Amino acid sequence: MTPRHKSSLLWGLVGALSFLVLVQGYRLLVGPLEIGLFVVGGGAVAVGALSAGLTHLLAPRIRENGRT
Repeated sequence: MTPRHKSSLLWGLVGALSFLVLVQGYRLLVGPLEIGLFVVGGGAVAVGALSAGLTHLLAPRIRENGRT
């Protein structure tokens, strides 16, 4: 596994866990959500996949600008 792939997967994991933390914080501060566990899990998977994909696509562009 290349470092670029590993970095993308780790950013995807960070995105998914951040989404779950936000959902849990909402439940603690505001109240229960009217959506189920599978919807929240699906949202976390979607956010993780999106953040991993965007990180993988944008990594060369960010590296070109000297921001790494």
